[in-house]
Amino acid sequence: MTEYIAHPIEQAVLKQLRDLDDAGRPAAALTDEEGGAPLRCCLRRSEPGERIALVSYAPLRRWAAETGAEPGAYDEQGPVFIHADDCAGPDPDGHPFTNAHRTVRRYSVDGRILGGRLVQPPDSFDDAFTEAFADPAVALVHVRAVEYGCFLYEVRRARA
Repeated sequence: MTEYIAHPIEQAVLKQLRDLDDAGRPAAALTDEEGGAPLRCCLRRSEPGERIALVSYAPLRRWAAETGAEPGAYDEQGPVFIHADDCAGPDPDGHPFTNAHRTVRRYSVDGRILGGRLVQPPDSFDDAFTEAFADPAVALVHVRAVEYGCFLYEVRRARA
């Protein structure tokens, strides 16, 4: 069985976003009094009292810069929560944020959307990833919240 890896925002990118986000605005840290914000740096929900920041992030743009893809109009940016300071990163086991309806959005090697799938509990995310990556044209997928379309994390095939 092929494994699929959930990728948080990389540490070097987090450092940039904590200075200026992808919209060119400085990050504004705040104390999360209630907790529950989906953190894209460590792929878990925030705890009450943690210092977090809401920043603008362009995941496909950054992937395209690495690969030379030209996503055109699919290059979008949106709000994501991150820790205001360095954190330990994610727990490597499992897929985060799977307790609600999610969309698995497929992208081609040139950054174009190839379709998607609604995943809702108790559906299997592994099944959704297997289905997506069965198409050789799929280079990566984004897991997104259904309600607002927010980017949660990127998934790629595990390298052998």
